[in-house]
Amino acid sequence: MYTMTDALFSRTAVCIAAAVLFAFLLLLSGCTKEEETTTTVLKFEQPSNFPPLRYRLDNNPITESRFVLGRTLFYDNLLSVNNTISCGSCHQQSVAFAHADHRVSHGVFDRLGTRNSPALQNLGYNTSFMWDGGIFDLDLQPLAPIANHVEMDEQPTRVMDKLKQSAKYRQLFQNAYGSDEITPAKMLKALSQFMVMLVSANSRYDKLVRNEPGGTFSADENEGLQLFRGKCQTCHATDLFTDQSFRNNGLPPTALNDLGRYAVTLNSADKYRFKVPGLRNIEKTGPFMHDGRFRTLEAVLDHYSDGVMNSPTLDTALKQNGGTGIPLSAEEKRKIISFLKTLTDEQFIRNPIFSEQ
Repeated sequence: MYTMTDALFSRTAVCIAAAVLFAFLLLLSGCTKEEETTTTVLKFEQPSNFPPLRYRLDNNPITESRFVLGRTLFYDNLLSVNNTISCGSCHQQSVAFAHADHRVSHGVFDRLGTRNSPALQNLGYNTSFMWDGGIFDLDLQPLAPIANHVEMDEQPTRVMDKLKQSAKYRQLFQNAYGSDEITPAKMLKALSQFMVMLVSANSRYDKLVRNEPGGTFSADENEGLQLFRGKCQTCHATDLFTDQSFRNNGLPPTALNDLGRYAVTLNSADKYRFKVPGLRNIEKTGPFMHDGRFRTLEAVLDHYSDGVMNSPTLDTALKQNGGTGIPLSAEEKRKIISFLKTLTDEQFIRNPIFSEQ
């Protein structure tokens, strides 16, 4: 439940700050030893070509019943003020848990956000969350969209009240924790269990690098991979295809003038810097960039070859030989896009255990 809009203006920033403070205080109050249960433990499968997991599983061991609770919460509209928007409304499995064909996502009462809803995949490897890195802990992250005025616009205390009034949830919490006591800490950790298990690691690219059956590339795809490594991998590093950094990639500001990470740090060096997104399932997750301004991968590469705007915080990787951008011919762009499509993981986007039940 990453976010649809993130914090931008003061009202939204205050909303997120309040949500995080609420979560932190309640997590502290709920950090007593949880009840032991006999529920089935779910094994987290670490892909051999991935870096180490960042999420501390020893602090939140994944079990079948807690995963089911988290999945149920993820798809439940009651997390929103008018019971119309769920996490799954803006993070749809068929497009790798992004928002299909929406430049920015639509929240309660059809309110429009300011940022594109990113795909939810491999979140357990992240060091920060949201386009500006305003959240640092996956267990805290869901409170931001719940409290955000243009997303769910709900008070966390009211979410607790709704859950406690539900016989279904009392049973789900009983199954998950050995007690029907419903607390914010348990809710947030169950959501984390669902999100941590959203691992996309079975594309043709993965099978190629792991030397598994089905891991074959065409000549264009292989040439695209080599071009990608030479021209794009500075930022889109490792097999997560992100180095987790924040960079200004030269997008001309819109009338909204989203300052990116500066809204979090208030450091002028962070103006117009946004988190480098991972590229897995990229052919499914458009439109692209933090504000969804590009509808196609072709438009994205056209930006990098011809549209990069210079500014004091433009990333140094886009300042080469006295110019800006990345030199790319039309043929090179075509081959890079051919490679990017090998990152599609059909098993992930069709896996029934991640679907609404």
